[in-house]
Amino acid sequence: MELVQLFFLLLAIACLLFLVIGLFKPWAMLWWEDVQNRRKVVKVYGSIGLICYAIYWGLRIFLESTSTS
Repeated sequence: MELVQLFFLLLAIACLLFLVIGLFKPWAMLWWEDVQNRRKVVKVYGSIGLICYAIYWGLRIFLESTSTS
């Protein structure tokens, strides 16, 4: 289960990196879209990053609660 937790943490970090890259060059991170702008970069990579980070913290709290029981 720790590997799944680590996976979501690394995925959140990768989304943060892609978000930073996309703020400078939106077309590089949204090449499949017809219109590439910074707002779409924040929507796509920001939301995915936040979701992955929330899952990471949820798993962390879940694992701590099951290990103390």
